Amino acid sequence: MSRTIHPKVDVEIDTESILVRRFDDANTSRAIHGLVRALVSNMVVGVSQGFFKSLEITGVGYRVNVQNNVLNLSLGYSHPVEFAMPQGITATLERQNVIRLEGIENELLGETAARIRALRACEPYKGKGVRYVDERVFRKVGKAGGKK
Repeated sequence: MSRTIHPKVDVEIDTESILVRRFDDANTSRAIHGLVRALVSNMVVGVSQGFFKSLEITGVGYRVNVQNNVLNLSLGYSHPVEFAMPQGITATLERQNVIRLEGIENELLGETAARIRALRACEPYKGKGVRYVDERVFRKVGKAGGKK
């Protein structure tokens, strides 16, 4: 993997370690230093272990199929939604309504998961929609049916 580095920091690659140095102690330099360090760390972890995110589809009649790295989603619309996975991201079904996305680029993986979730975000009244497996949906109380 490769990445362009901001000119306020310098990256030295050794045989055993990677060192990120900043040239001054300005607030922006310190912030960029932390960002570049995290991005380089994500690159190393992505190449060595990989990243994954799981999405859960909840709702009556909501289904998902994976064919040739294209998600075919039935999300309650009048038409099925086809979502082509970007290059470098693979999708598999863990269970009937749980999608596992895997890839080596953490940014691309998160963006792809967010775009799939945005197709039908989880709504707060019945909890139907697409959500991350570890996401907690705050449920709202519906209409109270007033007495007169």
